[in-house]
Amino acid sequence: MQKLIIKNLPGFAAACDINEISGILDTVEKHRLEFVPWTEYPYKPSVIFSIAYSPDSILLKFFVQEKQIQAINHKTNSSIWEDSCVEFFISFDDGTNYYNIEFNCIGTGLIGYGKSKTNRELLDANIVNRVKTLSNINSEKGKKVSWELTMIIPLSVFEYTPMATLAKRKCRANFYKCGDLLPEPHFISWSNIESENPNFHLPDYFGDLVFE
Repeated sequence: MQKLIIKNLPGFAAACDINEISGILDTVEKHRLEFVPWTEYPYKPSVIFSIAYSPDSILLKFFVQEKQIQAINHKTNSSIWEDSCVEFFISFDDGTNYYNIEFNCIGTGLIGYGKSKTNRELLDANIVNRVKTLSNINSEKGKKVSWELTMIIPLSVFEYTPMATLAKRKCRANFYKCGDLLPEPHFISWSNIESENPNFHLPDYFGDLVFE
């Protein structure tokens, strides 16, 4: 099973400049999304991420290279997974309930909470919009599109899980990249999934996160 030890950055906070956080995350250990669980969707963009935490937030950055991008969803809690999308699912109660945090390449977000794909509710848009994002897209004709997305996720976003700190906390989580309506739909993950059909909402296959 996949496991990460999440580094503490005590000198930073959700109110920090996101450009500074983005630069810090460039120096943090990178992790790759290696698994393509469904053979009928073999396309595998290059996706790595870095993650850390501060006293009041989770700091996350994705680095993506893919053939094409799409960002047709501009409204919070719209169909983000149809676009060039990165996702972070996290459970604070060993997988009983979990948050699905989904953002497309331009920083439009969706966050839900619940027990399964069909048993969940979307968080209010005002809460979703507490997540600060920084998008950087680099596209050159004839080359793959490279894009980065930095996220500062305040602990207040996890409204069903009040907490003062993440220090020494163990969680269950997975990281994903998808693009359901791209010319080459794809579904890749950090922790492998065993399922007949594409489905990221399977907490039994989450890996472990330990906040140092």
